[in-house]
Amino acid sequence: MQEKPAQVKLTQRRGTVLTNMAVAAMIIAGLYFGREIFVPLALAVLLSFALAPLVIRLHSWRVPRTASVIIVVFFGFSIIFSLGGLMVSEATRLAAQLPAYQQTLSDKVESLRGFMGGPGTLKQASTVLKELGTELQRGSASGQTDNGPARQASDKTFPIPVEIRQPDPGALTTLAKIIEPLLSPLTTTGIVVIFVAFILLQREDLRNRLVRLAGSGDIQRTTAALDDAGKRLSKLFLTQIIFNAVFGLAIGTGLELIGVPSAPLWGLMSMVLRFVPYIGALISAIFPLTLAAAVGSGWEMLLQTALLFVVLELLAGQVIEPLVYGHSSGLSPVAIILSASFWTWLWGPVGLVIATPLTVCLVVVGRHVERLKFLDVMLGDQPPLSPSQLIYQRMLAGDPLEAAEQADEFLRGSSLEDYCDSILLEGLRLAEADRRLGHLDEERLDRIVSTVDELVTHLETHYDVRASDLSPPDLSSSPGAAIAIEQAKLQPSLIEEKNESPRSVLCIPGSSKLDEAAALVLACLLRHHEIGAQAEEADALSVSKFLSLDMTETSLACVCYVGQPSTTKFQDTVRKLNKKNADVHIMLALFGTEAVTPSTGTLGATIAQSSFRGTLEAIVQATSDRRGDTPDNTKAAVAVQVH
Repeated sequence: MQEKPAQVKLTQRRGTVLTNMAVAAMIIAGLYFGREIFVPLALAVLLSFALAPLVIRLHSWRVPRTASVIIVVFFGFSIIFSLGGLMVSEATRLAAQLPAYQQTLSDKVESLRGFMGGPGTLKQASTVLKELGTELQRGSASGQTDNGPARQASDKTFPIPVEIRQPDPGALTTLAKIIEPLLSPLTTTGIVVIFVAFILLQREDLRNRLVRLAGSGDIQRTTAALDDAGKRLSKLFLTQIIFNAVFGLAIGTGLELIGVPSAPLWGLMSMVLRFVPYIGALISAIFPLTLAAAVGSGWEMLLQTALLFVVLELLAGQVIEPLVYGHSSGLSPVAIILSASFWTWLWGPVGLVIATPLTVCLVVVGRHVERLKFLDVMLGDQPPLSPSQLIYQRMLAGDPLEAAEQADEFLRGSSLEDYCDSILLEGLRLAEADRRLGHLDEERLDRIVSTVDELVTHLETHYDVRASDLSPPDLSSSPGAAIAIEQAKLQPSLIEEKNESPRSVLCIPGSSKLDEAAALVLACLLRHHEIGAQAEEADALSVSKFLSLDMTETSLACVCYVGQPSTTKFQDTVRKLNKKNADVHIMLALFGTEAVTPSTGTLGATIAQSSFRGTLEAIVQATSDRRGDTPDNTKAAVAVQVH
């Protein structure tokens, strides 16, 4: 018996997911067990991004590629080795000075205890446990004295002392013990230097190989994307290194002026740890604060050190850093935390420092390589859903609160009609597409209508800033401005006249509950412009409900469609409404993207298509024509173009 196509697709999808998970697990295992190679390689890639602009600049000055790479690598690693040597010397000097600070720190701890009101609960518990242990030892000693004469005779024997002496180590053994701790760092450094030189020398060849892996079907697009990604990453990393170096220099200088010992060491630590997002500056401040408390006789040095870190971090993170290279690294906050945790688990402290740069690399590549697009979606700071997709998702979840928050955010700089057309209507169209495919049951459709109803209630309180509320533009500061004044007709119902009846315009759903949602939105827009309007329920045109449909005070009936009804359906609806009330003007609002547009003369009804704004204007025009209004109400619209 053959499987159904849907079951075959589901089986294939599950197989693909399992395959991808297996590949991901193998990659993670390879990164973990091969960290001796991959850690230097990752460091080399990041350093090559930072050094590549310098190599390109030297090469543009007619310096050969090999010579440019050698010069840049030599000076780059000379700076790194110099800073490393400075850190080692400062750490050695600090270790020799630490015993002198022990008494000062002990005195401050005692003063804090006195301030807290004597020993705490833990100290009292520790004292009780020590006394209990002493009593137990006494009891066991007294029991051992009652074991008889044989025991007393054995107690009189004394143990023979034994002393073990190691032979003096030779010169080779001493040298091996000195070199052994240095082998791993030296090996890693050597691999990093080789990788950096190789990557800088073979940069174009590596780029071409990556183009082949990413997809050679569109070489021009892939090459341009990778070049753009390389330039962006190089600029980002080089700027970040310079910025963090300046931050570390400021910290070191400030600590030196305050009087904290080994200030250059803490400046270098601040520079390195600032690559760690959010908590890097906090970690780098722990040791200087502890040392300031141990060195100073009072609390002034500690407070000055804390103030230094707080002021510089706020100034750097909130003011200077956004001006230098933007407000964001391109990663979402959750991605930053997850990447820091992942790379720290995988590669230890080195992974913590390089977590953010590595993740930025993955995100930038994911934005330009189609096969790696999921990296940008999962880790990037771009919104994962478009505004229309988000409103549709909130409709499905029945969450009008987040939908209202999105509306308020959008309406800060746009009108209510723009929001209804660009976001709300697009969300309803997505829902209609799923409804046609059979993906929406009655419960979900009811949830969508309920969410739109609550959202419309929230939008009733929105106030648009209209042209009449704005002060005229000041053109005195723009002598070269070209002013074009044209007379624009204003709808009478939007200025002075109001429809007193709340049912002057009746918004009737065409056939589905999504049409009811569209009718609710249209009625809200009409009431927002002081036109009496009311929306009916989805089954208002059904046989059971049509007889009770009240159209006594209605001047215009607007039938809303989000789907794709046929011309026969249109004709039947218009015929029923004309039979119900022949004096009512009938309008068909077609909000679907692919709705069939019937002939107006055939139906005897006005057609409004594609948007709420267009439908609103058509309703205003139809009501004004029906009252016999003339376009006397006009107003000058000023368009300014500055040359």
